[in-house]
Amino acid sequence: MTAPEAAEATEAESGIAERRLHPVTPLRRAWAPVAVVIGWAVHDPDGAQRHLTRLNTTTLLIALAVILPAAALYGFCSWWFTHFAVTETELRIRTGLVFRRTAHIRLERIQAIDVTQPLLARVAGVAKLRLDVIGTDKKDELAFLGADEAGALRAELLARAAGFAPETAQEVGEAPSRQMLRVPPGVLAVSLVLSGATWGSLAAAVVVPPLLWLATESVWTVLAVALPLLGAAGASSVGRFVSEYDWTVAESPDGLRIDHGLLDRAHETVPPGRVQTVRIVEPLLWRRRGWVRVELDVAGSSNSVLVPVAPREIAEVVVARVLPGVTVPEQADLSPSPRRARWCVPVWWRGYGLAVTDAVFAARSGLLRRSLALVPHAKVQSVRMTQGPWERARGVADVQVDTGANKTVTARLRDAAEARELLAAQAERSRTGRRDARPDRWMA
Repeated sequence: MTAPEAAEATEAESGIAERRLHPVTPLRRAWAPVAVVIGWAVHDPDGAQRHLTRLNTTTLLIALAVILPAAALYGFCSWWFTHFAVTETELRIRTGLVFRRTAHIRLERIQAIDVTQPLLARVAGVAKLRLDVIGTDKKDELAFLGADEAGALRAELLARAAGFAPETAQEVGEAPSRQMLRVPPGVLAVSLVLSGATWGSLAAAVVVPPLLWLATESVWTVLAVALPLLGAAGASSVGRFVSEYDWTVAESPDGLRIDHGLLDRAHETVPPGRVQTVRIVEPLLWRRRGWVRVELDVAGSSNSVLVPVAPREIAEVVVARVLPGVTVPEQADLSPSPRRARWCVPVWWRGYGLAVTDAVFAARSGLLRRSLALVPHAKVQSVRMTQGPWERARGVADVQVDTGANKTVTARLRDAAEARELLAAQAERSRTGRRDARPDRWMA
């Protein structure tokens, strides 16, 4: 008997109860066989069209009589054989009928738990729990639970991850929170209208299809190009508005809580101490209004937006809560690239800048869409200097820092002598920062 099996047997004898997901879950799982058929039709549209032309009413009814019960049986079996349990040390998720899979999630390695409610789930009163666990790229999830049960389980797991005893974890409840920011729908809509990505996608969707028609006169070619362009235009405008609607940021002991969504409602948490990089983005048309967008890289998490749009002074307050002790450098504090760098990158060299403070490595890039990346010294995993042949001829070099989120921030086109000094100094600052950094703790 293996160690996990022995642990399961011991806990079964001790009376740890396993729970099932919400009874509405089979309806979600039943779509899997239907999705296979749709995927086959998309992959081989000619074959699907040939089969459809040969179908008559009798054959179609027989196919439906086979597919629908099979889908219902699959959904029921996948729900029936899925269990989860919270033990003394872990969350255990057991799935599978033929191929069994048991996920053992150590409670102390849980760094964030997101609660999401797609539109139909909101109607049915259920929610999905998605868990960010240190050391894994893919989120484990429990879908679906009753909305109240999902909230209670999230609070219990976070309390257990914070070190509360099992007998008191259920009594702790949801940690209190204080709202810091709410993005009005009108401000969000105006920001999307003033976004270059929105207009670029719409322009491509309007201009490219007619040009293709004039060149090829093929309907299928035009559709093959136009549909993705229309999808990209919709995702950059309407899609973002629906996803980022009613964006709220609140501060709590377990991190910054983010709630957003018009149709699909999401409740996410930015865990303390796990943020590797923060980027403050300023599109050209936002600058007169003083608006910025705040993006971030979190180790082991896919959460990438902290603030979709907000006045710069408010956004900097939120950044200060994510990166304690960090002050965002002013534009005047960023040293530009030397003038000879214009021979390496004409015009756009003016957008590069660098500032190194006691707390962060700050690199600016972009001329029309400015982006300021802030990397705390304690989060720098490695630092290196790169220099191409043209850069060597002009006496400039790039300095790159790598973070724990597998991302790189680059200070472009620095003076070569400055880059060599920065390389040694940043390595020392990173060692000192990791030594003096506070431990990442929940509910501290």
